[in-house]
Amino acid sequence: MRLLIITYGTEGDARPLAALGCALMRAGHTVHLLGDADTLDSARALGVPATALAGDIRGTLSRMRAMRQIERALIRIVNARTPEWMQQAMALGADCDAVIVSGLTAFVGLSVAEALGKPAIGAMMIPISPTAAFTSPLSPLRLPRALNRSWHAFVNHMVWRTFRATTNRGRVAIGLPPRTAPWTTHPVLYGVSPALLPDVADWPEDAIACGQWVTPSEDWTPPATLVEWIEAGPPPIYAGFGSMSGFDAPRVRDALLEAIGDRRVLFNPGWSGIETTGLPENIHVIGSVPHDWLLPRCALAIHHGGSGTTHSACRAGIPSVILPFAGDQPFWAGRLRALGIADRVLSGRRPSASGLRAAIVFAEHPETRARAAALGAVMQAEDGCAVAVAWIERFVARGARGM
Repeated sequence: MRLLIITYGTEGDARPLAALGCALMRAGHTVHLLGDADTLDSARALGVPATALAGDIRGTLSRMRAMRQIERALIRIVNARTPEWMQQAMALGADCDAVIVSGLTAFVGLSVAEALGKPAIGAMMIPISPTAAFTSPLSPLRLPRALNRSWHAFVNHMVWRTFRATTNRGRVAIGLPPRTAPWTTHPVLYGVSPALLPDVADWPEDAIACGQWVTPSEDWTPPATLVEWIEAGPPPIYAGFGSMSGFDAPRVRDALLEAIGDRRVLFNPGWSGIETTGLPENIHVIGSVPHDWLLPRCALAIHHGGSGTTHSACRAGIPSVILPFAGDQPFWAGRLRALGIADRVLSGRRPSASGLRAAIVFAEHPETRARAAALGAVMQAEDGCAVAVAWIERFVARGARGM
């Protein structure tokens, strides 16, 4: 089976799909991943063939100074590049058996699959299938349960309206007619743990919460200096904001330093632009370290609440302190609060040392740590990649038999 996987976004978008691609290859299938150039290192490290899509998301976001600027910049990237991405995907997917579509390239991938006459499979890290169980994670609003399903549909339609014109320009260029409505009938697999979701019994049968898509870092060797620092004292706090940028980095830095006091901290600045010079001795600056190796060695994690980092912290059995900035991050902060392993939902745009300090104290409570450990045990028993691979194999085989 030959599969084309297409995504566009930050490392949090590409890394789970690289893990899924690796699992598919280990099952004997051929995979090619398309994504932003700066997010494909994880794919290459896993031996997953990868091609960079046109554009430069990290360079674009690094010039932004506010979240609204980032949101507008992402829309501009997609609107400018969609026709070109379709052409790239058509060339690479000519002999594929199915197209796996994700994130900002979902409409690109769905159109390409249609043009090639191949089945399309959604692969998402944000649960966007309509349900009464919760409001759309892409919406800042929290509504009464009776309105949730209709609000999901509304938000999804607004996303379609944002990208409809450029999607249709690309479709015409590859020989397809324009569309007037978004796709709603293709299956969607989620690299999301069912343990982190409320009951979604009203999801259709082909919307599947598989579990986190992650590949164990069995072959990764940590730097000796990092091991020595970790072992030199009690388990540290991990702090990192992944691929986030465009926020008030000095304000976040000041609030973080005041809140953690003399606690030991491993800090990964990521794309944040937070200044690392002049930090106190109790803070050890690190680069990218596999979460499945690092987080089980930590006491708790302070992060932005992206789907990947949230899952990795929960899987490690440690509490989280989430500073959400945008997108689905407040949703994950709310889910961890509902599960009793995170305190209040803070604001990454207006962080305060007192709020952070209270959230850290809550995370350090024995009861909080016990709940986090219990959740971690449940999630460690999940194999999201295996679930997804088996489902994809069955789905594509059924389609082939029906031809």
